[in-house]
Amino acid sequence: MKTALISDLHANRQALEAVLENARQQGAGHFAFLGDYVGYGSDPGWVVDRVRELREDGAIVVAGNHDLAVANGPRPTMNDDARAAIEWTRSHLDAAQLRFLATLPMSDEEDDCLYVHANAFDPSGFAYVQGRLEAMRSLHATECRYTFCGHMHEPMLYHLSGTGKAGDFKPQPGMPIPLLPNRQWLVIPGACGQPRDGNPAAAYALFDHDSEELTFQRVPYDVDAAAAALRRAQGLPADLAERLAQRLIAGR
Repeated sequence: MKTALISDLHANRQALEAVLENARQQGAGHFAFLGDYVGYGSDPGWVVDRVRELREDGAIVVAGNHDLAVANGPRPTMNDDARAAIEWTRSHLDAAQLRFLATLPMSDEEDDCLYVHANAFDPSGFAYVQGRLEAMRSLHATECRYTFCGHMHEPMLYHLSGTGKAGDFKPQPGMPIPLLPNRQWLVIPGACGQPRDGNPAAAYALFDHDSEELTFQRVPYDVDAAAAALRRAQGLPADLAERLAQRLIAGR
């Protein structure tokens, strides 16, 4: 069985459509969504409904900080663009969609896998795994062999051996990585709807449970259409569209 690991969708319909199609083409039979379905993007209702449908079909879905901010109000640490997008999003979701976001679990476990938005040591605090130190703290906080999380918007892979030796790896798209059995692993698949590594293509990862291999993926999508939809949305900060457009240029 292959699980598609998808995080930080951020109301980007075009990116999510492309990732779901690609994941199915790659043989994904299971989906795990690692939070932040809303915020920044122009299609929060569509994205929330699509994720909700997939959860009804068996997908794992956990809460992100933007999801809880939309449901309960923005956090004080959010920047101005994020806060403006949160307020705009709240006014564009109905009661059922807001309730869906408000009631999502902070984490979920399945077999030997932990699914969480930010980290395993304090899921509701939303501290970033910015490097090896935070990754090791997260891995020490769980007995699961695999931890899958988002929040950082850039693909990354960390591991911890049985002797306590730590390592990290910057993955290349499309290259299967064997996850050796004598290690714990922390996987950050990157952002579907808001990449922040200079590559505008939507990011996600595929975990093959049978072969114990992980493959990071990048999927080109219509960034121009996503940016145009942002520009048409009344009330969202204008620079959110420019941010996607700049990533398009940076990735060429």
